[in-house]
Amino acid sequence: MDFQFTEEQTQLKDLLDRFVAKEYSFDARRKILEGEPQGFSRAVWRKFAELGLLGITLPEEHGGFGGGGLDALIVMEAIGRGLVLEPYLSTVLLCGGLLRDAGNDAQKGEFLPAIIAGERLLAFAHYEPRFRYDLHHIATTAKRQAADYVLSGRKTVVLHGGSADVFIVSARTSGEVLDREGLSLFLVSASAPGVQVRDYRTQDGQRAADVVFENVTVGEAARLGAEGQALAAIERAVDVAIAALCAEAVGAMGALNADTAEYLKTRKQFGVPIGKFQVLQHRMVDMFIHTEQARSMAYLAAVKVHSEDTSERRRALSAAKTLVGQAARFVGQQAVQLHGGMGVTDELAVSHHFKRLTMINLAFGDAEHHLARFSDQLLAKE
Repeated sequence: MDFQFTEEQTQLKDLLDRFVAKEYSFDARRKILEGEPQGFSRAVWRKFAELGLLGITLPEEHGGFGGGGLDALIVMEAIGRGLVLEPYLSTVLLCGGLLRDAGNDAQKGEFLPAIIAGERLLAFAHYEPRFRYDLHHIATTAKRQAADYVLSGRKTVVLHGGSADVFIVSARTSGEVLDREGLSLFLVSASAPGVQVRDYRTQDGQRAADVVFENVTVGEAARLGAEGQALAAIERAVDVAIAALCAEAVGAMGALNADTAEYLKTRKQFGVPIGKFQVLQHRMVDMFIHTEQARSMAYLAAVKVHSEDTSERRRALSAAKTLVGQAARFVGQQAVQLHGGMGVTDELAVSHHFKRLTMINLAFGDAEHHLARFSDQLLAKE
């Protein structure tokens, strides 16, 4: 399997490395975090659009570049390294991917160019209270009323839901709460009557929202794909998000390794840098090994994420999410411990990376969930 970057991908990586180093320093991020009410910078988002980052994975016929999993990996690894706050995952990869895979020509023509230009923000409103990680556990309903649908339900932890112009909402058009069939997707304006949004900051500095849909009326033109057949598109979109988060985690772990190594060179005890102590060198080696193992699994996930073989795709992604989650916990804990008391302070990037890695592990299924899913898939093959 070839994990080598093309010349264009190498140039993209170099571009993002320079951007994070020069324009998205930790101090610049803190100013955004403290000064922007929506939790991210619109100026940075416009810069992303100018650089072409918002169209990397979207179709060429709508102004994108038609890139694949490795292109998304390059972007997300840089996002992890810089602790980037902007809603790239929610708007471009999740919602852009759903529109690309499930939308009709009119929907793609309306939304994809606007996403690529940085003019519209979207959020995927799917998960609900009490239902954890199973994607088909949906109680929100969309009932037919003449030529329209009436949506009612509650969604929780909608990534960047507070800044979204439009939600892509999963709702049940038929069947019972736990049925795999009967799910549909709808485009719903955030300003539509009956939509209530409660925005909040998560522990890692990102933003999320709880969204209530109370008798929200949408036309049939707002439905994405065939009625009652949305689960496959939802699973594919979440698989893309899982691969993206694995890449982001690798970027964060790389930054933690670099910061910790630098700290060990400068922090002195008994008159010498503590990096001279062999036991601490061994711990740094273990951190590096875990990071490189996670990197190899993130690359595997990026290559397999668009596989048409659903079983193969899910096995690869569950394996990656499990190993990356375990590695993130180890690297994060070691980095904090090696920094001593400074490791948990708000003034150092290490604590922010650790918090972000913790949230990445929980998002779209934690390591334990995906380990169980991977084992179930292996048993099913026997």
